[in-house]
Amino acid sequence: MKVIYDLQERGSGPVTISAMAERLSVSNSSVSGMLRKLGELGLVEHQRYGDVRLTDTGDKAALSVLRRHRLLETYLVEALGYSWDEVHDEAEILEHVVSDRFVDRIAARLGDPLVDPHGDPIPTRDGEVVERDTSLLSQADTGTIGVIVRVNDSDPDLLRYLTAQRIGIGMRVEIVERHPFGGPLMIRVGPPGEQHEQALGLVAAEALWIARSNSH
Repeated sequence: MKVIYDLQERGSGPVTISAMAERLSVSNSSVSGMLRKLGELGLVEHQRYGDVRLTDTGDKAALSVLRRHRLLETYLVEALGYSWDEVHDEAEILEHVVSDRFVDRIAARLGDPLVDPHGDPIPTRDGEVVERDTSLLSQADTGTIGVIVRVNDSDPDLLRYLTAQRIGIGMRVEIVERHPFGGPLMIRVGPPGEQHEQALGLVAAEALWIARSNSH
């Protein structure tokens, strides 16, 4: 359910069995079996060869798990010194064993954060999500200036690569040039006076969201 919600949330089009299988690193038939069980529980809607949708009940359940996961990631970074590429797998394990009380204590200790270390929104205890006006860096036009506010956290290698390239949440970014036919983007990253220019491949650009800025 978390994966379905995450795929919906990131705006990658209709959620399909193959997309879920790729994210979960399992076979399509395994996903189909999971969906049948979730459908019987009233948590998902799925027609044969159609896209997958969460029901209202499934949506609430997914938000609850996402809250746990993203708060745990934030706590691991803020309190225990984990790096942003280490926390996803740890949180995957912990989210299934900690109590609601423990999660609420983490939220209180951290000051009820609205986003996790990757910029993903953290649902409130009531299942509300603060929406932000963001767009994929890969879809930005030449000359666009913005701030990196979110990164796809599903690939630790990508996060390590971004760290090595000095690219992270909160950084100013400008699109200098777009190479044609799926080529790299030339970007300028960092505050004025401390910027560095570099090429960024399409896979990395499709994993970054920016909030546009009018400032230069």
